[in-house]
Amino acid sequence: MAVSDAESTNEWPGAEGTARAEARADALTGAQADARTGTRSDPRTGAQGSVLVVDDDPTVSEVVAGYLERAGFSVRLAADGPTGLRAAEEHRPDLLVLDLMLPGMDGLEVCRRLRAGENGGRPVPVIMLTARGDEDDRILGLEVGADDYVTKPFSPRELVLRVRSVLRRARAAAPAGAPQGGPEGGPRLAVAGLVLDPAARRVHKEGRELALTLREFDLLAYFLRHPGQVCDRERLMREVWGWDFGDLSTVTVHVRRLRGKIEDDPGNPQLIRTVWGAGYRFEPAPDTGAEHAFRTEDGHA
Repeated sequence: MAVSDAESTNEWPGAEGTARAEARADALTGAQADARTGTRSDPRTGAQGSVLVVDDDPTVSEVVAGYLERAGFSVRLAADGPTGLRAAEEHRPDLLVLDLMLPGMDGLEVCRRLRAGENGGRPVPVIMLTARGDEDDRILGLEVGADDYVTKPFSPRELVLRVRSVLRRARAAAPAGAPQGGPEGGPRLAVAGLVLDPAARRVHKEGRELALTLREFDLLAYFLRHPGQVCDRERLMREVWGWDFGDLSTVTVHVRRLRGKIEDDPGNPQLIRTVWGAGYRFEPAPDTGAEHAFRTEDGHA
């Protein structure tokens, strides 16, 4: 059972405690619906959106589904990689919760194939479930296109908060052809060979478009809007992720991945500097000063 100890002792007293039984009962609501596809409820009826949960542990799937459904989401379940990929391609959920270790095809390959098949269309946000301490797996997950990750054991309530946060940011993205400025506001920003367009949610470096995940884009946008400021990990988690709690290594991994995409030499970063003991500082132009290098695309400082 891959839930947190705190969840087991506080919310689920005993192996079959009352709260756990309620969560399981909620999760089993509509379980008779189309067992072949794993549909938990009609995807069109979820007021908060539709979520596909791909996990081979039926208890985890049932409990997670129960929490998501009580939060207003419609849920589909899949128990292996090939089934999950097929369900994601056929039903296009609003978000995918994807376990890393799956039979038939692991979560990394599912995510990789899903992204490859999107052909520039709006990507389905992916939250990857990984084992605690497996930083290499978390990095690989981000590299193949996951937007976030949750480490096992986890709290189902925290997962619901993560789902809401990722969906909120994904929905803030403007559709193709939207006016400049978009729902997130602000002009396009150009600095050190980077051009960030908030409306289109695209970033180019020296004319080449960068493949950034949802969180990487938001993190870069935050750095560009706060040049020269020292931002600790707690601040970044609060302002970029919208969380007041969570695993701060999430920020560390995302900064590392972002450096790998925007820095000329990620091993010796010049744009996102580490301020030891304090956090990170974005330096638009270490040699000439931020006031000369940071500008909107029309050339105004």
